[in-house]
Amino acid sequence: MKNLILSLVVGLVTSLSANAATQVHGAGSSFIAPLLTKWISEFSKTDAEVQINYQSVGSGAGVRQFSQKTVDFGASDAFITDEQAKEVPAKVAHIPVAMGAVVVTYNLSDLAKPLQLDGNTLAEIFLGNVKVWNDARIAKLNPGVQLPAQPILVTHRSDGSGTTAIFTEYLSKVSPAWKDKVGAATSVKWPSGLGGKGNEGVAGLVKQTPGSVGYVELIYAKSNNLAFASIKNSAGQVVAPTLESVTAAASGALKSLPADFRGSLTNAPGKAAYPISGMTWVLVWDTPVTEVKGKSLLKFLNWSLKDGQKLAEGLHYAPLPPSLAKKVQAKLATFETK
Repeated sequence: MKNLILSLVVGLVTSLSANAATQVHGAGSSFIAPLLTKWISEFSKTDAEVQINYQSVGSGAGVRQFSQKTVDFGASDAFITDEQAKEVPAKVAHIPVAMGAVVVTYNLSDLAKPLQLDGNTLAEIFLGNVKVWNDARIAKLNPGVQLPAQPILVTHRSDGSGTTAIFTEYLSKVSPAWKDKVGAATSVKWPSGLGGKGNEGVAGLVKQTPGSVGYVELIYAKSNNLAFASIKNSAGQVVAPTLESVTAAASGALKSLPADFRGSLTNAPGKAAYPISGMTWVLVWDTPVTEVKGKSLLKFLNWSLKDGQKLAEGLHYAPLPPSLAKKVQAKLATFETK
C-alpha cells in the first residue's frame, strides 16, 4: 500500500511539473525543421521549465498562423516584405537562425558523376521547355556523361514555401524568361510538374519517380540518398552545395545585410559561393517582452544563437557567421530592456 501511495504521489508531482512548464508554440518552414527539432530536443535538457513545440507546415502557413497570433513564433525562409507587412497586425522582428542550401535533386540511375547545371538551363527545365535528360543544353554542360533519352518529370512544392521563395528568387535573377512568366514568391503558378507538400513531399516524389527533378533543402537529399547537381554561380564556377559554399555565399551577401536582417543569399558574388543559398528567420513580435511565454522564447532563441549553432553542421546547415550572431543577440537584448 505504501508503495502504491508513493507511486501516486510521484506521478502527481511529475504531472504537475509537466503542466507547470511554459508552452511555446511555433510553426512554419520545413527547410529548417530538422535543425529546429534537434535544437528543441537539446534545449529541453537545459531548461525543463520551457517546452517548445514546432509544426513543420511550410513558411507560408507559418507566416499566416503567426500573423493570426495562433502561434507564438513563425519560421520562414522568405522575409516579410514591406508590402506584406501592411497586412500584419503589428511590427515583426526577423531573427536569423541558420543558413542552408536548396539543392536540385534528381532520380537518374547509372550516371558517371553528378550533374552540372547553370541557371538558364535550370529555368528552362522548370518552365517545361527542356523535356528530356539528353537535351543538347544539358549535354553541353556535362561533357562525357551518358545522359538517358528519358522524359524529365518536374516536381515542386504544392504549399506556400520559403524553399520555393529561395529557388524562384534565384531563377528570377538568372533567367529573364522565368522572371517574366513565373516570378519569385513562396507560392507560384508552376508551368508544369507534380506538387508535393513540404520538403519531405518533394523528396518523396523524386525518390519514387525515375526521371524526376525537384528542389529541396540539402538535408532532405542527404537523408533520402538522392543525387543533387552542382550549379554554375555568378562567377562562372560550377559549385556543389556544401556548408563551405553556403558560408561563401553568405560572406559576400551579408556585407550589405540591412539592420533588420532581411536580405538575400541567392546568386551571391564569389567564386566559391553556392548560388541557391538561403537563410531562415524566426519571426517574433517587435515589442517589449513582459510575459513568461515571451521570456521563455527569448531564452530559446539566445540558446540557439550560441549553443545551437554548434549543432548546425551535423545536420548539413551552415551556422551564422559569429559577427552576425552577435548582432542578432544584441537585437534580442533590446526586447528585454524596452
